[in-house]
Amino acid sequence: MVFHRLVSTALGIGHVGRGGGSIAAIVSCFCWWMMVDVHNHLLPIIITSIIILLGIWSADEVEKIWGKDNQRVVIDEVAGMCVSLLWIPIQLPYLLIAFLLFRVFDIAKPFFIKKVEKLPGGWGVMLDDVLAGIYANLLLQLIVATNFLSNVHFH
Repeated sequence: MVFHRLVSTALGIGHVGRGGGSIAAIVSCFCWWMMVDVHNHLLPIIITSIIILLGIWSADEVEKIWGKDNQRVVIDEVAGMCVSLLWIPIQLPYLLIAFLLFRVFDIAKPFFIKKVEKLPGGWGVMLDDVLAGIYANLLLQLIVATNFLSNVHFH
């Protein structure tokens, strides 16, 4: 059970309490930033997939002791943030926008996200955030494709 507690809390971040999901998402952005020199384009997809699968399993296991979608479970925010950043240039403005978009979709739960959350066990815990990440990613892909930030200067 220690393994599932570590995974579900994203190595303990979930024990922070209020704001743990946002902290987990920020840490995920930082980890993504650290992968800036990774030339293997398959690695982020593999890492994201492993996080999702482990998250479903662990969220399912800790639900037995902590109850449905306990606030300590933040691996779902990690997974959603990773999905938000797939195939996005690893640049600070895009990381910030991805974080904001993901958190808006994760908190507001529009476009079927609320329905997905009702799936049983770890599936519902994880897949609503994965879907929020997909929505954030699609919007961010549009921003990247239209070169929207090319006229915005960050100094």
